[in-house]
Amino acid sequence: MGLPIAFTLTSGEVSDFKGYMPVMDADGPAPKVLLADKGYDADFIRQDMEKRGGIALVPTKRNRLVQLPIDTAIYALRNMVERCFNKLKNARRLATRYDKTADSYLGFVHIVSIRLWMRHFVNAS
Repeated sequence: MGLPIAFTLTSGEVSDFKGYMPVMDADGPAPKVLLADKGYDADFIRQDMEKRGGIALVPTKRNRLVQLPIDTAIYALRNMVERCFNKLKNARRLATRYDKTADSYLGFVHIVSIRLWMRHFVNAS
């Protein structure tokens, strides 16, 4: 579907994997597969996904000593994640970050997400 389920805000210069645990611990369905880019290539993320009963399909960074294979057919579904970001950024206010505070920005992220979910359910009939 490519619809947002959980969010967390981090600083602009923070590594990608810093937001992993808050999102995974959020209420929602149990994750089965993690489709992420190389920024999420960390051992603790792979181990956490195994503990949760899922798998991490994350390409390995170039500097990793042992390059782990990934299923490219399943990893191609990551396109849905990128499409979700594109849908969110269609709201100009999100893309340009007009909000002064993190709370107001996160609130607008929720509003846009609700709009996306409503569009999905309204067109389902």
